[in-house]
Amino acid sequence: IKMAGDSRSPDVDTDGSEKNEETEIVVNVGGVRQVFYGDNLNQYPETRLAELINCLSGGYDSIFSLCDDYDPGKREFYFDRDPDAFKCIIDVYYFGEIHMKKGICPICFKNEMEFWKVDLKFLDDCCKTHLSEKKEELEEIARRVQLILDDLGADASESRWKRCQKYIWKFLEKPESSYPARVIAVLSFLFILISSVVMCVGTIPDLQVVDAEGNRMEHPTLDSIETACIGWFTMEYVLRLISSPNKFHFALSFMNIVDVLAILPFYVSLTLTHLGAKLMELSNVQQAVQALRIMRIARIFKLARHSSGLQTLTYALKRSFKELGLLLMYLAVGIFVFSALGYTMEQSHPETLFKSIPQSFWWAIITMTTVGYGDIYPKTTLGKLNAAISFLCGVIAIALPIHPIINNFVRYYNKQRVLETAAKHELELMELNSAEGKAASSKSELEDLARGGKEGPFYSSRLKVSHSDTFIHLLSEEKHYRTRLQSCK
Repeated sequence: IKMAGDSRSPDVDTDGSEKNEETEIVVNVGGVRQVFYGDNLNQYPETRLAELINCLSGGYDSIFSLCDDYDPGKREFYFDRDPDAFKCIIDVYYFGEIHMKKGICPICFKNEMEFWKVDLKFLDDCCKTHLSEKKEELEEIARRVQLILDDLGADASESRWKRCQKYIWKFLEKPESSYPARVIAVLSFLFILISSVVMCVGTIPDLQVVDAEGNRMEHPTLDSIETACIGWFTMEYVLRLISSPNKFHFALSFMNIVDVLAILPFYVSLTLTHLGAKLMELSNVQQAVQALRIMRIARIFKLARHSSGLQTLTYALKRSFKELGLLLMYLAVGIFVFSALGYTMEQSHPETLFKSIPQSFWWAIITMTTVGYGDIYPKTTLGKLNAAISFLCGVIAIALPIHPIINNFVRYYNKQRVLETAAKHELELMELNSAEGKAASSKSELEDLARGGKEGPFYSSRLKVSHSDTFIHLLSEEKHYRTRLQSCK
């Protein structure tokens, strides 16, 4: 086998009588030999295999720019690439499209296609879906790693107020960042539970007190606890708003809107109680206050901020709109059909409870959902038969879309766990690589120092590299970072 430095031309026909269409080349990819003919390869002349046909007349420099090794005796080209991916890629020359085999990493397969200079448009749509999903996963891992690195690092050029903002934001939004942050998260969770319990206990008549006008109101002790909880929620929201890096996005976030709805009724009720009596009748003020106090149930949704399970459930329901729509459509059709049948069949009974079809909707709803309150029920034989068929159809209609919804929940939950583990693994690997790099650098600098090539103070300053700066430096090296991420399977 001739080496790449040899500038002599390989053995080819000097008269040029051999046509490209009749050329036969042998390609060895990872120990797997494949024979190709020019008429197949020239269908896509911009691919690497098609370029191999025309590179023989360009010398060994041209050949070794396309392959890893070449045997002129066998006219065999050697490539140190993935043979399984190559078997899929060559389908483009025979079928005009490419399918990925199961078990091949989509990102690695994309890199193989780029190496063989095959356009991604030949990849079938089903495989492009896997590729886009993998890209999203890697982008999510990179985003999580970058967030962790941003928390670890501190920019010395930033002002003191900016650094304070970042510290408060991390303290309130990221409980895993420190032990005090976890304590604050637990306290916030407890305040949510206490306020919810106080709201429920305050409605017990035995714990209520009667004011001067004879109206029942919550116990003053419960009011004090409620005030303390609202004070905590207000302080927490204001601090998070002040320290937020993007206040517009913060204000429009769903969970932050829930926080406002949990806090606002207290202050509106307080304002109406003290000022509203001068502007309107006392009874109207009390009705408005009572309506606003009902809005306190919104604070229970604040638990989603501290519960990954509730967040996963919300995402699963969001991704299952199609299945939920099918469920509602099935139920709507069944409710209309069985309520109309029930009304028609029950008209012959003198004591019928089905007064109209709209009134029968309620009976159809509680029957198809297998609740069955019993306030409306059929009395004729045909009506009872219709009821039996309706709740059987209701069970089937509810059971059919449930499985995809559960799958969405399990898939997203497992995906979040995998992404979290992958992000931690990336950080560990970067830390290991940075430690190895510093060890090698220290060894070479010690050797130079022993020869007197460097001064002591300058050498010691070179070794003072912060932990966070090392991480950010490694993450900014796109080639190293992408190579690690693209090896994920």
